[in-house]
Amino acid sequence: MITTLGLALPTDPRWVNIAEMQLEDILIDHAYCEQKAASACISMIVHFPEKEKLVEVMTPVVAEEWAHFRMVLKELHKRGYKLGRARKDEYVNRLQEIVKKKGDRDEVFLDRLLVCALIEARSCERFKLLSQHLADESLRTFYHELMISEAGHYRNFIELAEEYLPAEMVRARWKELLVAEAHIMKTLDLRGDRMH
Repeated sequence: MITTLGLALPTDPRWVNIAEMQLEDILIDHAYCEQKAASACISMIVHFPEKEKLVEVMTPVVAEEWAHFRMVLKELHKRGYKLGRARKDEYVNRLQEIVKKKGDRDEVFLDRLLVCALIEARSCERFKLLSQHLADESLRTFYHELMISEAGHYRNFIELAEEYLPAEMVRARWKELLVAEAHIMKTLDLRGDRMH
């Protein structure tokens, strides 16, 4: 069973300092990340309604992700910031380029679960950095709580993959995606106005 985040490349430690200097932008981007996470879970339910365990697990995750969106909005308003428009998420777009979208239904299903797990893992890692290094104490607490929640969501996706598919298949594809994600992280510009 896959139990740790196991990201192949840690976030550049300079990211959190850059993000802190662009707090409004990072909070806006974070709000949209939560909205997209809720949408991704809804999409999983819509595309795989026959998988009862998935529907059972994903339904409360949708509610949690939407609650996180509302929590980030509250943080924005508290600081006098407005939501603004969603920005292009190059990280997620690049991940979407490597997932299987056609062909074997099990492979498509697995890739969708594992890419969601990867995004949650990277978010969890970044929330941990913010919880440890931001000067704003209330935001440190905020991100610590979200980090715990994201780790739970990461586990949900991994456990669902292992529930429906052979463990060796899940492990092999997870390793491939970790390598691909590390390559994406190396090639993206270091930006403090994006959560990923």
